[in-house]
Amino acid sequence: MKNFLQSKIVCQSAVNMSMEVDETPKNVLSAPGTTGSVTISLHPLVIMNVSEHWTRVKSQEGTPLQVIGALIGKQQGRNIEIMNSFELVFDRIEGDIIIDKDYYTTKEQQFKQVFSDLDLIGWYTTGDAVNESDIKIHKQICEIYESPVFLKLNPQGRHTELPVSVYESVIDLVSGEATMLFVELLYTLATEEAERIGLDHMARMSTNESGESSLVSGEATMLFVELLYTLATEEAERIGLDHMARMSTNESGESSLVAEQLQAQHSAIKMLHSRVHLILDYVRAVKEGKVAPNHEILREAYSLCHRLPVISSETFKQEYFNQCNDVGLMTYLGTLTKGCNTINQYVNKFNILYDRQGMGRRMKGFFF
Repeated sequence: MKNFLQSKIVCQSAVNMSMEVDETPKNVLSAPGTTGSVTISLHPLVIMNVSEHWTRVKSQEGTPLQVIGALIGKQQGRNIEIMNSFELVFDRIEGDIIIDKDYYTTKEQQFKQVFSDLDLIGWYTTGDAVNESDIKIHKQICEIYESPVFLKLNPQGRHTELPVSVYESVIDLVSGEATMLFVELLYTLATEEAERIGLDHMARMSTNESGESSLVSGEATMLFVELLYTLATEEAERIGLDHMARMSTNESGESSLVAEQLQAQHSAIKMLHSRVHLILDYVRAVKEGKVAPNHEILREAYSLCHRLPVISSETFKQEYFNQCNDVGLMTYLGTLTKGCNTINQYVNKFNILYDRQGMGRRMKGFFF
């Protein structure tokens, strides 16, 4: 009886051990030291798209869920540039994720109409470490594109570095069988001007005025940050501003924003004019011997004169008068155009009135 119980315990232990082995997650990464065959340039727009996709689904469903999408970009030889992405629709059948290929085909055609030079490069998803489910999805993508890359973002990871990993697939022999494994790739961030502007804007939104994070109570919150701006004008705009300045007051008598800006410029120029006259009076007084010379002030005045040279050549005068004539002609052209428009409206109204009167005369002759 004792031997029977011991054998039963041994058998039960073996069963438990076999169950633990079966439940152990399968290693889907290649052996350490394996290097990738391509170099990756990743645009921040892709990371923002994936993060926005995951955040939106989390807000809609109320719980964090896995999201899947396609990566598009360019490939030249061994260099791959991941430039954009779009979402993919999938279904779960018996625990496995099945990509909706019809939806992918439709989205690809739409993107081709806008980004004709971009092709499918790979796919993305969210989550922690790579697993067997990622291998199954990757095999489905391989049916569409021969050698896709795989990007995985961990949105809930607490890392000081960017929680993004990029992989490619290789076929290796594991226990005598050909098995698909992932090889992690090194990547560099490649940004364009529009992306740098967007990233700078997001960085400014990351903290509010009190220095607190934009995540309020653990939820993503949109905040407004005031931006500085400068006014840039061209010749046509300056003419328009001059016209607006003449109409700088509304019916209530309040000044417009343009009038206030012009008034500020006028005040600054007036102050500069008074300071220049003060310097001239001082120089004249020193020259006439009325005031003792201060060499430091004279050196600063001399430096100011060389910093702002006075142009009085014939070429400058000719260009200046030509520009004044051009501005005057443009102003006259606008006035003539407005007058032609007024005359055209008057002629149209006159024709309408004349037609009505003629119709009335014809109707009167018909009845009487």
